[in-house]
Amino acid sequence: MYSSELHAFGEKLLKEHQIEIKGKDILFAERFRTHLYAIENLFNEIYGDHPHRNKGFDQLLLSLITHYKERNATFIQKDADKQKVGNWFLSHEITGMSLYVDRFAENLQGLTHKLSYFKELGVNFLHLMPVFESPAGESDGGYAVSNFRKVDARFGTNEDLEKLIHQMQHQKMYLMLDIVLNHTSYHHEWAKKAKEGDSFYQDFFYFFDDRDLPNQYDQTMPEIFPESSPGSFSYVRELDKWVMTVFHHYQWDLNYRNPYVFNAMLDNVLHYANLGVDILRIDAPAFIWKELGTTCQNLPKAHTLLRLIKKCVQVASPGMALLGEAIVAPAEIIKYFGTDDFTAQECDIAYSATQMALQWDALATGDTRVMLAAQHDILQKPYGCTWINYTRCHDDIGLGYDDYMIERAGFNPYQHRTYLKNYYAGWQEGSVAAGALFSVNPKTNDARISGSLASLCGLQKAVEWNQPHEIENALRKIILMQAQTMCIGGIPMLFYGDELAYTNDYSYLQDSGKSYDNRWMHRPIMNWEKNEKRKNSSSFEGRIFLATQKLIEIRKSLPILSDHKNITWMTPHNIHVAGFVRSIENKKLFCLFNYKHAGSYITWHAFKEHGMLPIRLLDHWTGESYQVGNDHEYFILPAYSFAILEVLE
Repeated sequence: MYSSELHAFGEKLLKEHQIEIKGKDILFAERFRTHLYAIENLFNEIYGDHPHRNKGFDQLLLSLITHYKERNATFIQKDADKQKVGNWFLSHEITGMSLYVDRFAENLQGLTHKLSYFKELGVNFLHLMPVFESPAGESDGGYAVSNFRKVDARFGTNEDLEKLIHQMQHQKMYLMLDIVLNHTSYHHEWAKKAKEGDSFYQDFFYFFDDRDLPNQYDQTMPEIFPESSPGSFSYVRELDKWVMTVFHHYQWDLNYRNPYVFNAMLDNVLHYANLGVDILRIDAPAFIWKELGTTCQNLPKAHTLLRLIKKCVQVASPGMALLGEAIVAPAEIIKYFGTDDFTAQECDIAYSATQMALQWDALATGDTRVMLAAQHDILQKPYGCTWINYTRCHDDIGLGYDDYMIERAGFNPYQHRTYLKNYYAGWQEGSVAAGALFSVNPKTNDARISGSLASLCGLQKAVEWNQPHEIENALRKIILMQAQTMCIGGIPMLFYGDELAYTNDYSYLQDSGKSYDNRWMHRPIMNWEKNEKRKNSSSFEGRIFLATQKLIEIRKSLPILSDHKNITWMTPHNIHVAGFVRSIENKKLFCLFNYKHAGSYITWHAFKEHGMLPIRLLDHWTGESYQVGNDHEYFILPAYSFAILEVLE
């Protein structure tokens, strides 16, 4: 709602801070005015009754102006270029890779020297796992941040990061960095001051004088790491108080009921924008708002906070997109794109963790019915937003889809999940997977799955057993999984090492800071002598590298694979085959993926159910063309194979 008082206050701020509203700053001034009322309404929704509401709101607006003024001309021009394109992150031309800097290239300088490797592969978007300061041995893989503005010495310096970003900008590469909104390390400056008795900084966290309220919270809050860090509160000896620690005892949850906490973290968000970040990955946004008597996850005010951050970013650095790392049920994750009046105005991007897990489900069972049963929820993603699609990432694989999806496929949910866990842990008879269960909850028997793409696909065991047939199957599975990820829409994100068929790396067992966490088995230390084998097409490394390279080339050549909400799933004529159609204008692309250990047959009738009668198809993967046959005749997909079929006529 328009407020003349707010309008006048906004104009006064712009004038006081020498914003040239009719000159070089005209676009910023327009954005500031456009979003000012929404920013105030969202801020009031959280902090309207807070005694420091006015001071906090003034501080927020000043932060927007200050960070814009500090934004360099290159990034301001990039903002303008991206806005001309629209939702630039929907493009089929973007393919990413996620990596740990030290395990990939020792440090940031080393990574700068490896940019040619990404160009060779076709990757033009990097997600660097956390690079900012975190304590050795208590870093949670970098997600226990002790300084949001200082690069950790083991990766290099702030100057090294700036040089890397400069080189990436020069090569037209995109960058994603993380921000951990939910918590800090207990070595962070704020936590240290709180432990010293500073009441201002104690209000940055959730402190309790005794166990009364923590015990009440614990009744409804699920444990995140029941094995290594049970409970959600830790005792602080220096203060004789309890502090909320949802993840690990060394990660203190931030108290977003305090507007100064929001403003301090917003300053960090906008600082990353001014470094040159294209996509900011917000870690664990589901946890940022806490209320007694709830799970303290996915609460409405968590979404309000994210919407407020989005509005602020749109004003100060509109070229930076936001990714919400919410690994939750399909119906819940859609809400992170925004709902109601804020549809497509919260997070721009989310992980399609459900689709990833569904592909692993299909690979273990040879049955795609659970995958198909889950698509209704996944397809609710609003236009203008997109997914990160992936087969593996730094994290474990959670079987986070709903029981009813499993029941629709005709399976018992408990038995089905048990089968999948046993299969990927290598316990199921006939399993070729070499994974491990992570974060087993003895109370519920819930567990997640660790292991590299190649090891879970069977390559590790097949090599150990010296079984050529299983080696071939494993290589085909790896390519199959990556192919569906490349074709399904959104930004495909490779995890480093997967493009070279790296199997599990067990060296983490010799590191006391990592040995308790088996997820490190799929976070390999890159061996660049071994990586040279990619140049030999008959090696495992060469075969998978070349296949990945080719998939990226195909994707970049087909604008129809941009994420314009243009996907329709095919009728399941064969339960072993997942198939969908990508459409744009009068063009169609059929994408078929056979999860069976033998050939699968699809009647040509299946290709005639989507508004046209195709005559000739070109498979971009094999280069073969096909005449569409009679309804009772078949298109045949060999074991663990796929087809990317463009309708030519």
